[in-house]
Amino acid sequence: MDKRTFLKSMTLLTLGGTSSLKAMDSLIGKVSHLPADEVAKDEDFWETIRGGYRLKPEYINLENGYYCFLPQETLENYINHIREINYQGSYYMRTVQWENKRKAAARLAQLAGCSPEELIITRNTTESLDMIIGGQDWRAGDEAVMAEQDYGSMLGMFRQVERRYGVVNKIISVPNHPKSDEEIVSLYESAITPKTKLLMVCHMVNITGQILPVRKICDMAHKRNVKVMVDGAHAFAHIRFSIPDLGCDFYGSSLHKWLSVPLGAGILYVKKEHINSIWPVFAPFDDKADDIYRLNNVGTHPVHTLLAINNAIDFYEKIGAERKEARLRYLQNYWTSKVRNFPHVVLNTPADPARSCGIANVGIKGMKPADLADTLLKKYGIYTVAIDGANVHGCRITPNVYTTPKDLDQFVEALKALA
Repeated sequence: MDKRTFLKSMTLLTLGGTSSLKAMDSLIGKVSHLPADEVAKDEDFWETIRGGYRLKPEYINLENGYYCFLPQETLENYINHIREINYQGSYYMRTVQWENKRKAAARLAQLAGCSPEELIITRNTTESLDMIIGGQDWRAGDEAVMAEQDYGSMLGMFRQVERRYGVVNKIISVPNHPKSDEEIVSLYESAITPKTKLLMVCHMVNITGQILPVRKICDMAHKRNVKVMVDGAHAFAHIRFSIPDLGCDFYGSSLHKWLSVPLGAGILYVKKEHINSIWPVFAPFDDKADDIYRLNNVGTHPVHTLLAINNAIDFYEKIGAERKEARLRYLQNYWTSKVRNFPHVVLNTPADPARSCGIANVGIKGMKPADLADTLLKKYGIYTVAIDGANVHGCRITPNVYTTPKDLDQFVEALKALA
């Protein structure tokens, strides 16, 4: 098989989901003229989407934030990719694996609204952001700013550069219910000094779902000559945005969360002017100063996951980014509105719809989060995750597009009974 024929066959395989996606065409056609907020409440539409998932009957899964598992359509394509890569073996690896990876990265860059020259595919958010943290040209006495609500892997990496290079870490605490954007911006600003080199901020706080005013924080930091790195693990394919519009210098996310890509893929955005300033984790084969792929040498990796990115994007675009965001926000508001003022129920997520989307966090006064999660699963058949720290004490609730109001009704009744 010559390279041209092989490329054609692989393209057909990668787009193999197109025929199965046609089954959704009539469904999408019926709602394409309707506002996304109206479709968000159309249970017939979302019941059809739900039918594309294989769900365990033993419990209601409200912990999609760790890993939004694949719809069957994407899963079957993924299995086919594994078979084909296994069939082609080294021939695939030595001919078109890098070309296909760049094509998938280009589609992701289009979703992110940035240039393909500024985005690479990594293995997850941790790899993306730890590379930026560890790859700075740190000097003793340099300072970094972050929040105690940031993800543990990044905080751990900052502690490592503190021990290794003498970096000073300045840690703030983001309020669960801020009065305004300015309150949050001022908290970060108060930690900046002339020695501050890097500021980390969550786009969407993973433990509460709060959306932070990233653009305002970036503008403030840049006036103080501080670079900004954004943890977007839970924002990509969850809410609509353009990375350049955020004004940040670095952005990382995981694709196995809200884009529902198989495990093992993430993204890293680096503003072009900063590409050459980062030390790669692994030395590149060809260290071109302004080429972002100098940061992307990870050795041999599961390339079939990269092919499945195309299928996941197909599914996401078929549902529609605006419709998905509206549905996730609707589901969160559906259950939180029923318990927000209920006695002994504590919501750790802002009530303002603009400050959150699908994720929220809830606790019961006098009940440890671990006990709440355990009781919800064992007594009520509802799976969540306990969060107990960083001024957040409750269970994180992360529904997905297959979640129904009936599922959430059961959750609400459980909360009221426990409260």
